[in-house]
Amino acid sequence: MKQIRSTILLLVISVIMVACNSGNKTLPIYGEREAVITKDKAGIERVDTLYQTIPNFSFLNQDSVMITQDLFKGKVYVADFFFTSCTTICPAMHRNLKEIYEDYKSNPEVMYLSHSIDFKYDKPSVLKNYATKLGVDTKKWQFVYGSKDDIYKLAEKSYLTVVAEDNDSPDGYMHQGWLVLIDKQKRMRGAYDGTKTEQVAMLKKDLATLLAEGN
Repeated sequence: MKQIRSTILLLVISVIMVACNSGNKTLPIYGEREAVITKDKAGIERVDTLYQTIPNFSFLNQDSVMITQDLFKGKVYVADFFFTSCTTICPAMHRNLKEIYEDYKSNPEVMYLSHSIDFKYDKPSVLKNYATKLGVDTKKWQFVYGSKDDIYKLAEKSYLTVVAEDNDSPDGYMHQGWLVLIDKQKRMRGAYDGTKTEQVAMLKKDLATLLAEGN
């Protein structure tokens, strides 16, 4: 639990950093990075930076169709981690995110990806019912189910957000309400508290900035 608290603190700092950079024309890139030396056609060496990206994945969606990262190729998308029986932060998260969904409903470059952390109950049929009640087009907003190991590892290692089973939590799970902005190159460009209207407004602004970047 101490490690989880430390991770939460780091992510809070990250959100503050996003806020500080929100006035920039180009959004920051988050996660680990590595400097590599490459050579061009003339044999001249140059230093390039490799940024952390979202790795390949395979999950069942709400229609019991296995989807991969290929579905999001050339798209900017917002990802989050939730569960359908959540009575705490999830309803506010998705209610706020739906406002952005409505604003970009006709934009083919924007998608949404919600990962369920309830590997016991949130099977595709449950996710389908949830999406129907939310009132969204699942071709644009995907809801996915996977094993505990796959979903939790992806959340913590790639999206830098904390998820966990927790008997002390009201619904049996502990997770953060981050809405994570991913660019067309699969890089993390921002994380926002989906329960706070001012953070969601920042996400909306940063999404427009990212689309203007073309990344």
